[in-house]
Parts: sequence; C-alpha cells; structure tokens
Amino acid sequence: MSAFVKTMLAVLAGVGIGAVSMHALRAQAKAPAYLITEITVKNEDGYTRQFLPARAKAIQDAGGKYIVRTGDSVAVAGQAPAQRILIVQFDDMDKLSAFVDSSAFKDSEDVGERYADIRVYGVEGVSR
Repeated sequence: MSAFVKTMLAVLAGVGIGAVSMHALRAQAKAPAYLITEITVKNEDGYTRQFLPARAKAIQDAGGKYIVRTGDSVAVAGQAPAQRILIVQFDDMDKLSAFVDSSAFKDSEDVGERYADIRVYGVEGVSR
C-alpha cells in the first residue's frame, strides 16, 4: 500500500472519529432551566429578615445563578406582574427539580408564605 493511501485512510479515520465525538458531545448538552418566582410582599420586615436570607442560601447551595432579582418590571400586555420578580438559572431541569425537592427550599417556602404571596414555577430554556 502506498504512503498516499495510508495517509488518506488515516485522515478519513480521524474525520470519522471527530464526527462521532462531536455528535456525542452535542447529545450530552442539556438545556438550562429557570426558576421563576413572582412575589407580593405582605410583611416587609419578616420577608427581608427571615425569608430572603434562607432562600438566598438555599439557591446558592443548590448552584443557582440569579438572572433577575427584583428589578423594575413593566406590564406589556395582560395582567400586571407581581411586585417582585426573581429568575434563577440552574444547569438543567434535573438540578432545578433537586432544588425544589430539597429541604432548604421547602423550609424557606414555609417561611416565605408567612410574609408574602409567592408563585413559583420552572421552565426549561433553549439548549446551548
């Protein structure tokens, strides 16, 4: 077999391995997940002193990353948004679910319900 043929076979094998590897890597990528919380505070002092520290620690411990943390909001269409909006990003829906199932989340939720009306839901984002 000539050197040219051997080189071409090696190149083709390399391209094939690279293509298979890229396909496997793309298949492993999961979409990020977002925890969206709408909050209407009933007792500012209790909310600030008891709920916020507990929830912030639970989010940090679970690896969540704040995307929105109570900025100004504007109603564009439909019903006006809640007084406060919180959006936290997790690596994927499994990590978001683990956070919501954690005792830290449940404990902070119990505290928060004493001081605010809270609506929480998760959504899956677009794959990277």
